[in-house]
Amino acid sequence: MINGKNSLGKKKVPIIVREIRNNPPLPVNFAVEKNISYSQLSMFTQCPKKWSLQYRDGHKISEQSIHMTFGTALHEVIQHYLDKIYEVSGAAADRIDLEELFEDTLRKCYANDYKKNNNEHFSSPTELREFFEDGKEILRFIKKKRNLYFKKKGTYLVGCEVPIVVAPSLRLNRVKYMGYLDVVLYHEATNTFKIIDIKTSTKGWNKWAKKDESKQFQLILYKYFFSKQYNIPIENIDIEFFIVRRKIYVDGDYPQKRVQQFYPASGKVKLNKAKNNLNEFISKAFNLDGSYKDTIFRANPSKWNCTFCPYKENTELCNAVGKNL
Repeated sequence: MINGKNSLGKKKVPIIVREIRNNPPLPVNFAVEKNISYSQLSMFTQCPKKWSLQYRDGHKISEQSIHMTFGTALHEVIQHYLDKIYEVSGAAADRIDLEELFEDTLRKCYANDYKKNNNEHFSSPTELREFFEDGKEILRFIKKKRNLYFKKKGTYLVGCEVPIVVAPSLRLNRVKYMGYLDVVLYHEATNTFKIIDIKTSTKGWNKWAKKDESKQFQLILYKYFFSKQYNIPIENIDIEFFIVRRKIYVDGDYPQKRVQQFYPASGKVKLNKAKNNLNEFISKAFNLDGSYKDTIFRANPSKWNCTFCPYKENTELCNAVGKNL
C-alpha cells in the first residue's frame, strides 16, 4: 500500500463497503412470500381500490409513458457515469460519450416499454426527440458540475441499485419490503452513508411537493431498512433526493437550477410516521400467514386520482370515476 492505494494504484475499499457489496440479501421466495414496495404503499395510500386491482386481484395494467421511459434511461446513464467516477476516475468518466450512451439507452428502454405496452406506441417521434434533447442538456450539466454534486475525496460508491429485502414485522415474516436504492455512497472519515434517490421532473419540485410526506416516506423507509439489512446505525445514514429538472426557464429575476437537492427530515418523529403508514397498509392488506385479506377495498375518487387511473374506462372493475369530483 502506498498513500492508501494498492499495487494497482486503486484506493483500498473499506471493509464495510466490501461487506455490503459481497452480502446481498436473499431474494423474495415468491412461492411462499409476498413482496411489498414503496410503489405499493404509495398506491394503497392514494387509492386502496387501485392497489387491490393491480396487486391482489390480478388485473395489472401496464402504465407506460415517455416520462417513465425517460426517467429509466436517464437513471441508467447517470448510474453508469457515477460508477466510472468512483470505481475508475473522473477523467475516465468524462471520456464517456454520454450523448451517444443516452441515445442508445433511451432507444433500448423505449423498445422494452413498447413491448410491455402490447406493442403499441405511447409517444411520437417528435416527442421522443424533445426528451432526448432534454436528456442531453441534463447530462452536459451533470458532467460540468460533477465535482459539486459528487465529491470523490474520501468517498466510495457502495453501489447503484443496492437491494434491500427486509421483513417489516416479526409477526408477519412472509411479507418482505423490497426496494433498490439508486445510489449509495460511503464517506470514510465520518463513517457515514448517503442514500441518493434520483428523480426526474419536468419542472422540479415546488414547496408543496417537498412538504408531501408520502414522497418523503420513500427515502425514510429506505434509510430504516438499509440500517436493518446491513446492521448500520441509523444515525450514520443520510438521505437525499437528487431532483433533475427536464425544463428550466432562464428568463426572469430568479433563474432556475437544473438540479434540486432535497434532504427531508428523517428523525424519530418522521420515521415513526413512515413506519405507522407502512404498518397500517400491511395490517389492512395481509393476514398473519402473508396471504391477502379478502377485504372489499374502496376507491378514493378525486380529480387527480381518477384522471390518471388506468381503470377509469373499465366500469366493471371500478365505477368510482366521476364521483365526488
